[in-house]
Amino acid sequence: MNKSTKRLIIGAGLAAAAAAGFGAARAAIQTMIDEALDRREPPVMSRARTKISGSPKVAKIVEDAEAKSAILRSRETETVEIESFDGTRLTGHIYRAAETKRYIVAMHGWRSSWTRDFGAVSDFWHDNGCTVLYAEQRGQGDSDGEYMGFGMIERFDCLEWAKWLNEKEAEEKPLYLAGLSMGASTVLMASGSSELPPNVRGIMADCGFTSAKAIWKHVAEKNLRVSYDLLQKPIEEFCRCRIDMEPDAYSTLDAMETNKTPILFVHGSADSFVPVEMTCENYGACRAPKHLLIVNGAEHGMSYIVDKEAYEKAVLDFWAEFDSPAAEEQKKEEE
Repeated sequence: MNKSTKRLIIGAGLAAAAAAGFGAARAAIQTMIDEALDRREPPVMSRARTKISGSPKVAKIVEDAEAKSAILRSRETETVEIESFDGTRLTGHIYRAAETKRYIVAMHGWRSSWTRDFGAVSDFWHDNGCTVLYAEQRGQGDSDGEYMGFGMIERFDCLEWAKWLNEKEAEEKPLYLAGLSMGASTVLMASGSSELPPNVRGIMADCGFTSAKAIWKHVAEKNLRVSYDLLQKPIEEFCRCRIDMEPDAYSTLDAMETNKTPILFVHGSADSFVPVEMTCENYGACRAPKHLLIVNGAEHGMSYIVDKEAYEKAVLDFWAEFDSPAAEEQKKEEE
């Protein structure tokens, strides 16, 4: 065998190996995108949830959350449905206060549920005169939709819920948007819309991320130890195929440029899923009246459980400041 033939064979072998490696990489990337966006979770990713979250305490956190979730699930609620801007059927659950002082539209997080994310705080809201509409995010639970949009699509769903609630009963009362994790990013992104109802007096955002791209990059590099830059192009391709958007098509930082609604930002200092620095970025970019609560030692979504006293005080002070029509009129004058 001459040298030219040897080089040809070796070159063909390397090309085949590279192609196989690229194919495997694309398969891995597609699995990651399936996990991020698809309603149906890939089995391999459900088994790796602890690694994705970056926390060895996930099992205990889930156990505590499920206990609180069961309590909220047992409450008497009214199940309602709406059709969102693109025809997607969405499901929500209204938990009424005995005497309503204000309304809340609550948006839960990624691969979670309304009972799990708000089970701990629900009695506090209820006991303080809040009638809450707990929305089920598209692509999750009993709502329709094949994909999740990491807040970029859900922000429009949030607006639809706020408008619907106003049409039904809430227009004469203060209305707040609340969210946890992806739900926090959802309500923050919704705040940038010019269609936000005028009686939305404030937004409560607990441990939100800045953008889909930013949180995917963080999880890939910090928790999965994979370079996001090497994966970026195929990730963007898969994202466009599913939700017709780039991972950075819209962000909370974009919304903060136009938002005029007061915001209470909350985050746990020990969050190993969504870094606390992302809430600090959101807070820094916000041009509206704003408050910040960092709960020392709290993991992802655990701020209320870790320091209930500080959390409740921050929320009660926030309502006291912005519930009144005078606060709303001042906001309009500033606009």
